[in-house]
Amino acid sequence: MTAMRTEHDLLGDREVPADAYYGIQTLRAQENFRISDVPLSHFPRLIEALAHVKRAAARANRALGDLDAERADAIDQACREIAEGALHDQFVVDMIQGGAGTSTNMNANEVIANRALEILGRPRGDYEHLHPNNHVNLGQSTNDIYPTAVRLAILLSFPALTAAMDELIGTLRAKGQEFSGQLKMGRTQMQDAVPMTLGQEFDGWATTIAEDVERLTRTARLFTEINIGATAIGTGITSDPRYGKLAAQELTELTGIDFVVAADLVEATSDTGAFVTFSGVLKRIAVKISKICNDLRLLSSGPRAGFGEINLPAVQPGSSIMPGKVNPVIPEVVNQVAFEVIGNDLTVTFAAEGGQLQLNAFEPVIAFNILESTRVMTRAMRTLSERCIAGITANTEVLDDYVRHSIGLVTALVPVLGYAASTEVAAEALRTGRPVADLVLERGLLDRAHLNTLLSPEMMTTPHRPTATGSIPSLDGATQDG
Repeated sequence: MTAMRTEHDLLGDREVPADAYYGIQTLRAQENFRISDVPLSHFPRLIEALAHVKRAAARANRALGDLDAERADAIDQACREIAEGALHDQFVVDMIQGGAGTSTNMNANEVIANRALEILGRPRGDYEHLHPNNHVNLGQSTNDIYPTAVRLAILLSFPALTAAMDELIGTLRAKGQEFSGQLKMGRTQMQDAVPMTLGQEFDGWATTIAEDVERLTRTARLFTEINIGATAIGTGITSDPRYGKLAAQELTELTGIDFVVAADLVEATSDTGAFVTFSGVLKRIAVKISKICNDLRLLSSGPRAGFGEINLPAVQPGSSIMPGKVNPVIPEVVNQVAFEVIGNDLTVTFAAEGGQLQLNAFEPVIAFNILESTRVMTRAMRTLSERCIAGITANTEVLDDYVRHSIGLVTALVPVLGYAASTEVAAEALRTGRPVADLVLERGLLDRAHLNTLLSPEMMTTPHRPTATGSIPSLDGATQDG
């Protein structure tokens, strides 16, 4: 049988496994919140953040003389070990919980207290000597510790996402260069539009993601304003007036992140605006990446009865019944990640709106959804880059044939032929299926040299206005021979 120890709290006595570092309040939370089956340990950066915040608090309390050196040093060491990866399996409370994060805070307090007791040569559960509330939680409340830790966890987590975005951008740029000379038809409203290069399409995808790397970084800076020292509702009750500033300074020293204490702690304790803004940027990225995956699935559709312009790398068989079928599984899984992130943002929005009076009790679900969105988007970006984009090839013959037979080519002739004549050519091309170029030559509207100039890749894919002579105007107003 498992050895047990007895612990006591407000509601009475309970038996806790003797080898557990968590205690009675964590045990109750385990029993009460069997919701998502996603424990705190699922997000190592959150555990690391909790340890840093508790360590900063212990150091501040020691500097103020409110915590003796022996206990402060033991707590400091325990927190350092946890921040470095120890005892994460002891953080067992479900991410989604009632109590505005109290169970998370107490899980941290109990694990830190019992490890600190061990460091002092005392048994786990010997709370008379070092207590989870009296010493580890000294001068603190869940209502300032938990949101501070969540902010720090996001700050520690999001650089992996921006790094993954940078990797994807680099892969797309490389494909843009590789395909820079390959003409293709652009499309609007799923109809032929005008020519472009395949490289321009990939470069466009890279640019739309690159826009949000800086935006995400800028938005994350909102999390450097913290409410540490606010305690219960922002009035700082039970906390030394100097504690908040000292704790923020210690946290800055421990993490290298420049934290500042909010000017209005009452407002900061109930405000979740930074979470809403950051989640909105995650949603924006998800929408963009999902659109790119939609394009990839369309452009690679076929291989015989679809667009068939590009080939995605085959990573697994696509059907249990249709031999030879290969599906675009990587874009499909990234689409699904995007759907999840978009849904997570709605949850964050509702949770932020649901706050009441001096506290938002729903920060646990905000933390869960933002950290999960960051985690899955990081993996999705890397998966898309490594297992899809890097291996894409162009179906040159298909692309060239689409351009040659496209009605959209006639747009390049409008400045010379006029709209009416161009419309007649387009109508006949559509009716007969013949190439636009053949019809223009047959009607004697242009000679071959002039037509070739007008339909050159440079003329069709860059901002040039053709002249009646077939010359290409330069930027200074002079003309170059086509």
